[in-house]
Amino acid sequence: MRSTKIVATIGPASREPAILERMIAEGMDVARLNFAHGDPEHHAETVQMVRAAAERCGREVAVLQDVPGPKLRIGPVRDGVTNLDAGSEVVLTPEHIEGDSHRLPMQWAGLAEIVEPDDIAYLADGAIRLRITQVLDGEVITKVEVGGTVASRQGLNLPNASISLPAVSDDDLRLIDAGLEMGVDLIALSFIRRREDLDPVRARLAQVERDVPVIAKIEKPQAAMNVEEIIEAADGVMVARGDLGIELPIEEVPLIQKKILHVAGQKAKPAITATQMLESMVQSTRPTRAEVADVSNAIFDGTDAVMLSQETAVGRDPAGAVHMMSQIALATERELPYWRMLTERGLRGGDESAAIAFGAVGAVYQLGLKALVCPTLTGRTARYLSSHRPQVPTLALSPRLDVVRRCSIYWGVHARHHEEPHDTPTLLDVCSEQAKVHGVAEPGDKIGITAGLPAGQAGGTNLFKVHHVE
Repeated sequence: MRSTKIVATIGPASREPAILERMIAEGMDVARLNFAHGDPEHHAETVQMVRAAAERCGREVAVLQDVPGPKLRIGPVRDGVTNLDAGSEVVLTPEHIEGDSHRLPMQWAGLAEIVEPDDIAYLADGAIRLRITQVLDGEVITKVEVGGTVASRQGLNLPNASISLPAVSDDDLRLIDAGLEMGVDLIALSFIRRREDLDPVRARLAQVERDVPVIAKIEKPQAAMNVEEIIEAADGVMVARGDLGIELPIEEVPLIQKKILHVAGQKAKPAITATQMLESMVQSTRPTRAEVADVSNAIFDGTDAVMLSQETAVGRDPAGAVHMMSQIALATERELPYWRMLTERGLRGGDESAAIAFGAVGAVYQLGLKALVCPTLTGRTARYLSSHRPQVPTLALSPRLDVVRRCSIYWGVHARHHEEPHDTPTLLDVCSEQAKVHGVAEPGDKIGITAGLPAGQAGGTNLFKVHHVE
């Protein structure tokens, strides 16, 4: 069983039932919906399509809502895309127009107030470079230094400008409300700068009595500086290397990635590594060797999940990209330093569930356990077990379908929907039986079972049992 999870972005190339089924069959664990593009009705249809495809495949697949956040974006472009030629002039205007190769609308009217001549602006994740030549009557005139194709509502990066946009806008909250209505399982927040930026979303979730996990995307220099407090406050983290590589010197991105993954491991929070992991597979049937090494190194550094963006959204073979990602992960996992990961990762001190998780993973190697089985009401103990990177599968059993799907982001955790008995002896028998049903153990094997006394209460994991499967 593969332990590293695969997040795949759903877009025009993958939004067909047959393709979604192939992607799920090849190993997609989480379907990412980019709410910077498309309207809520479109995304609601996609959620239904993902759910239906997952049901036909007999698997639970989580849906990740990626909220745009405070990013400068251009507005709509005529026919969806336009080409900017090197040496040409392009005007960035606050007017509500359909853009073309000469004039592009900006969704934020204050751009002219924060830039000045000779500043650099980037479009298309840094592929297109504009140099500002003049600011006149609220418009920004630029010269295209590096050309390329730009699409509607793509982001604009200004590495040298300081922008005071709210971390979570009213529009973002409306999108989150729509996402909750359509049943998303995870929410990713873009352009977080400090831990307080999560508060408006936490407040909204509390208001509607939902506990959907919130993933903080690290893609701003301020976030990289405040990464420990952000990860502490969030339910998980994403290394969003696209904007990070524009906002910061690109040579620093690998070091920041390693730091983020290390901190996430120390705090037992799941981490996703994203952007251009198999970028050449947008057009090609095979990745480059450097891309393969990039995915493998992220897994060695402790990422829980690896993410496909353009590769599955607009690529020539979305299912093929998922398959390739899965094969790289399987090969890498055979050589991971599991014992070192056990001792260097995870929470330390003061938490009974965390201590049980540490002991359970240690017992895998000392006692030759074939699997760990983890009844869970919230997914917390499964997350703690995952943080120590056990070399055997972790089977999480939960009566809550949303928790089953939430576990799709945890490394090594294979979650199944199952009602939890309210007496401990029956619970242990159920765990042993489910280990056989789901193929993680056979009669005669030893497994480890975590549980809580009394049974049926969240946050009460205080028991570890070595169990002989009959």
